[in-house]
Amino acid sequence: MNETFGRIFGEKETRLFFAPGRINLIGEHTDYNGGHVFPATITYGTYALAAKREDHQVNLYSMNFEEKGVISFSLDELAFDEAHDWANYPKGMIRYLQSDERKIDTGFDVLYFGNIPNGAGLSSSASIEIVTGVMLESLCNWELDRVEMVKIGQKVENEFMGVNSGIMDQFAIGKGKKGAGILLDCNTLQYEYAPLELEQEKVIIMNTNKRRELSDSKYNERRKACDLAVEQLQQELSIETLGELTEEGFETYKHLIECDTVRRRAKHAVYENRRTVKALEALKAGELDRFGELMNASHVSLREDYEVTGKELDALVEAAWQQKGVLGARMTGAGFGGCAIAIVKADQVDDFLQQVGETYEKEMGYEATFYVADIGDGARELQKDEVIV
Repeated sequence: MNETFGRIFGEKETRLFFAPGRINLIGEHTDYNGGHVFPATITYGTYALAAKREDHQVNLYSMNFEEKGVISFSLDELAFDEAHDWANYPKGMIRYLQSDERKIDTGFDVLYFGNIPNGAGLSSSASIEIVTGVMLESLCNWELDRVEMVKIGQKVENEFMGVNSGIMDQFAIGKGKKGAGILLDCNTLQYEYAPLELEQEKVIIMNTNKRRELSDSKYNERRKACDLAVEQLQQELSIETLGELTEEGFETYKHLIECDTVRRRAKHAVYENRRTVKALEALKAGELDRFGELMNASHVSLREDYEVTGKELDALVEAAWQQKGVLGARMTGAGFGGCAIAIVKADQVDDFLQQVGETYEKEMGYEATFYVADIGDGARELQKDEVIV
């Protein structure tokens, strides 16, 4: 990166920053149902090598989008610009981080490089946002509450980019911790770290290489079904969301939900949320096998009750379940493409990759891509020798 920075911007004194990508270990389609999610940060992410300037010019370059060249703008002109493409993410952070208390007096040159797979649903955009926030915090000598930075990252997605996404991605990336998952209530932002010391295991990210295709219509159908379930349960229950129910409470009152499909959607939301709480208990007790069983049950629920997996994700996960040394596997993300994850004994990883890869290619006619990851720390400044490229 240093060599590329020097070629693009000239030799300057630089500082290096990193924000990881994230996986969601368990708790899918629970956030908008008043439930919990359970993300963790991985060792893939976005690097930003930066140097301050003496004027108001901002120059951004990405090694992932070299064909876009250097994208430049002034600190005095921070409106969204379609022509600025990926650079609108850091631009939005610059715009929203500025305030009466937080001044950005000079511009900067920044070289970005990310090794998060494109289109895999591992939150590359949130990673760019938060690495920019951490960079600005350090270069401008601010003391910025990390949760405030996280909220600003979500604001960039929602208001600057026009993407209606939740806060899990930015929160996990901003607050992630090595050797830990995070049980997060997306509504209150209350959170608790869960020990996830994978000393003899690896996290395998399995990319179907089918771009995620959970269309707005399918997503909205499921949200409407869950809202309808709440409405019908309110005939006898004083609840606002499905996340307030236990499994027993759901089974007692599920007869109030008239449509079988709606009932299954609601069942997933309730049971999946309870799985996140049980996952925390399992990890606190050091019961990694039980955590893996909860991952497996999550995938079955997403396949049978919420129906968002699709043949590609099912092929990967079901092949993973058949392998030695697999503690658990499930789809992660919204579904209908994207990625699945598995926790695999480190000494079985090579066999796992070969067997699952062969099975998937035979069934689908094309290859999956695999990434071996560890659970790493959240966004931070790095020492120069910590960069991996």
